[in-house]
Amino acid sequence: MFYTTIGILIRIFSNSYLNVFQKILTHKGEKSSVVNFYTYLGLTLISVWFLKDISLSILPLILIMGLLGAGGNYFIIKALSIGELSTLAPINSYKPVVALFFGIFFLKEIPSVSAILAILLIIAGTYFVLEVNGKAGKLAILYRVIALICSGTEAVFIKKIILLCGANNCFILWALSGLIFSSAFVLISKHKPVIKDYKYQILLILAVGIMQYSTNFVFARMNVSYALALFQLSTLLSVFLGANIFHEKNFKKKIIGSLIMISGAVILILL
Repeated sequence: MFYTTIGILIRIFSNSYLNVFQKILTHKGEKSSVVNFYTYLGLTLISVWFLKDISLSILPLILIMGLLGAGGNYFIIKALSIGELSTLAPINSYKPVVALFFGIFFLKEIPSVSAILAILLIIAGTYFVLEVNGKAGKLAILYRVIALICSGTEAVFIKKIILLCGANNCFILWALSGLIFSSAFVLISKHKPVIKDYKYQILLILAVGIMQYSTNFVFARMNVSYALALFQLSTLLSVFLGANIFHEKNFKKKIIGSLIMISGAVILILL
């Protein structure tokens, strides 16, 4: 349990900071599809050499994981390019619900009543944090919801592949399959694959790599919907980062909502 807790904490911090790097890059004029592509390219170049033998029978699962991962990451970056970090981060609290639904059918993970109540409490906290400011705000939330559906469903396939070939292989396959589909997004968008700010792109690659590896580590040891619920503790950190780095408003209200969500996570751990 100690190592699982460390994995959860690493995932919480890395996830919040990777969103910061994504937002900074788009504010500097980088295109979402290009940022997404170079993130997967960097992780693939780092990890593909360590891929061990896998069965081609899981290829369909790998491709679905790659499509959902690349799609989810693309829409997160799109949302952050026009929306507030401290407003968009709490929407991620709905991810355990998506994973819970698909986990029941694909992984046979049946949640307890207390777990469902805890997840609902986490979701309730979004009432205090969620803000919609104009057309851009609504569009940002739409992008974030699409990303949520993609990543929440993706989590189930990640867990399935971990069970079939291990967490390390799953990480490499996640990066490689994500590269395939993120490349397609660049071609469709017709954006030139050029990055001007290498510093933040490299930081983003490292943060995403740490986030995904720690995610796989925790998934290998916990029920997916429970793990995703605990990951929502990153919302509190995102609110702090949004207020301090991007000068986003309504800090106190967002903190209250975040604390409600954290209380739900505590209940989930204790029960």
